[in-house]
Amino acid sequence: MPLAGGAQAADGGAAGFATKAAQAYMIEASTGTVLLAKNEDQGFSPASLAKLMTMDLVFEAVTKGQITLDTEYPVSEYAWRTGGAPSRTATMFAALKSRVRVEDLIKGIAIQGANDSCIILAEGMAGSEQQFAESMTRRAREIGMEKAVFGNSTGLPDGKSKVTAREMVTLAAALQQSYPNLYPYFAQPDFEWNKIFQRNRNPLLGLDLGADGLATGFSEGEGYSIVASVQRDGRRLFLALAGIASDKERTEEAKRVLEWGLTAFESRQIFAEHEVIGAASVYGGAARTVDLIAKAPVSVYIPVSNPDRLSARIVYRWPLTAPVQPDYQAGTLRIFAGSRLLREVPLYTAQAVGEGSLSSRAVDAMLELGESLFFSWLWDKSAPG
Repeated sequence: MPLAGGAQAADGGAAGFATKAAQAYMIEASTGTVLLAKNEDQGFSPASLAKLMTMDLVFEAVTKGQITLDTEYPVSEYAWRTGGAPSRTATMFAALKSRVRVEDLIKGIAIQGANDSCIILAEGMAGSEQQFAESMTRRAREIGMEKAVFGNSTGLPDGKSKVTAREMVTLAAALQQSYPNLYPYFAQPDFEWNKIFQRNRNPLLGLDLGADGLATGFSEGEGYSIVASVQRDGRRLFLALAGIASDKERTEEAKRVLEWGLTAFESRQIFAEHEVIGAASVYGGAARTVDLIAKAPVSVYIPVSNPDRLSARIVYRWPLTAPVQPDYQAGTLRIFAGSRLLREVPLYTAQAVGEGSLSSRAVDAMLELGESLFFSWLWDKSAPG
């Protein structure tokens, strides 16, 4: 049987914290703890946030050696008219029929949100923007973005592109963690091309937050959005907000939410590395159960004041069937603060369990008929006052 359905994080965050955004999602990077969740799986038009997926494909190609930072692509008339100077949209002002290096196109996107940069890269890498957009959606599935659809490389209105706040945080984390040598382009303060100087469009970079990326967006009828990351005092947070009323409110709200995330939580380790967390039933084995462990210390971020009660639940495919090998990913530890799902941690078998005797397997077969289809183990522990 499939794993039992997981809980969903409640709207809002710890201690009744609320945001003006229509959709919001924020995590602490080292633990994956969900600090804020509001309509996080509700779709919205990505607008310029779609450029982050364009960057992911470009970064991947550079990392794999499929292209280099010195590879040059031509500026087509379509790229120039749709995303260049005549478009009156965000642009790096690439000249028609010129050739531009990949590194400069990356800077155009990361710093200026340039639409012409996106289209030039899409056409150069995939032959057409449509083929590139199809690759964007395929790539989204590969990194865990199950709902995202991309219709073009820029996020310009197309009637079908959709993402969620949770997915945009997934993408932001993938960019920062998978491409540490390329990610710093997002934090460069300015870029000049074709004798036109432009400052970074990210409004958080100059606010002494520790912000180092990523992008902003605006969609007619849906409002303003932002995907941001900050690193301060050893903590990194990833945030996505959407459905905000104005540009000014977007900056103020992002700053307020991030400051709260950086100051209102503390780290707490609840299980040590390789500590036995629970046990899973084994069918037809020499032993009836096998211990389950995590491969790294299990920590969560909890509110400094008024912490919710912590609970954890092990969920796995019941029962495991012998023989069971050690280091087999058998289930998941789900950790909650009150009703909010904070994080999920994969659990592995601590030892091998061989096949049991014929008589023991017969007994297990009878027991299986009388048991429920799912088994879970519940652990409760009060957070410190």
